[in-house]
Amino acid sequence: VQLQASGGGMVQAGGSLRLSCAASVPTIVFTRYIIGWFRQAPGKEREVVAAVSRGGASTDYAPSVKGRFTIARENAKSTVYLQMNSLKPDDAAEYYCAAGRFSGRYYDWNLAQLASGYDYWGQGTLVTVSS
Repeated sequence: VQLQASGGGMVQAGGSLRLSCAASVPTIVFTRYIIGWFRQAPGKEREVVAAVSRGGASTDYAPSVKGRFTIARENAKSTVYLQMNSLKPDDAAEYYCAAGRFSGRYYDWNLAQLASGYDYWGQGTLVTVSS
């Protein structure tokens, strides 16, 4: 599975961006994977931003982005989106999408927020937020 993240850019604080993560597999394969968005700022550890279940019905967010970011998937297009609103300078980072099968287990945020659980990673897309 190859993941292509896009949509990053420079935005002023308070602005919005929508990131996309397109997978190189057909829908029937794509739906086997839980998808997560992670970010890493310079000098900081990679942290989870959000995750979405295989069917898209379950979503979870890091406390720092809850209420501002929305993750959604469009399985027919093998694509996941991250809508980011009310961006803050602290949101500036390289954003990565990741896909994990989690051994076919039911979606569980306790597992989905762990980077070690994911099998495939995209290349990252840079988000810069100016104050």
